Amino acid sequence: MTQHRAGIEREERSNNDNRARKPIPAVQPAPAEAKKPGLRQRWDSVQTSKTMVFWLMLGVIALTIFVGFRWGGWVTSASAQSAANSTAQTAVVARLAPMCVAQFNLDPAKDTKLVELQGTSTFQRSAYVKAQGWATLPGETTPDNKVAEACARLLVE
Repeated sequence: MTQHRAGIEREERSNNDNRARKPIPAVQPAPAEAKKPGLRQRWDSVQTSKTMVFWLMLGVIALTIFVGFRWGGWVTSASAQSAANSTAQTAVVARLAPMCVAQFNLDPAKDTKLVELQGTSTFQRSAYVKAQGWATLPGETTPDNKVAEACARLLVE
């Protein structure tokens, strides 16, 4: 007896044949070349999730901190304090160095000492100013190194 079903190959079999029949694959027409979706279409099809939003926000925060400290001029309190201390120290030395020069001008042998100061090397000038006592300001017992350096620079110029 002959059995016919759609998609099953035709073959002659007896009625008591229990073997399964193999389907014949249907011939499908070649699909037309599908157009690749553009960037806008892919962007519109993206569905954001809470996880994606969380990591995006975390990245934005990290980038803001990096840019702020690197190029934005942000500083920590410790670096701001050290910058303020160095600026204050520079300002104090700039105000005290003219006092040292005034003490030099009070010295009766200032002309000969100025020639001696100009004759010493640049590295020994601050030691010479300290030895003469010009860098020891009123109310202090020891001379200040930075004031002596600034005073020597002012005297030699």
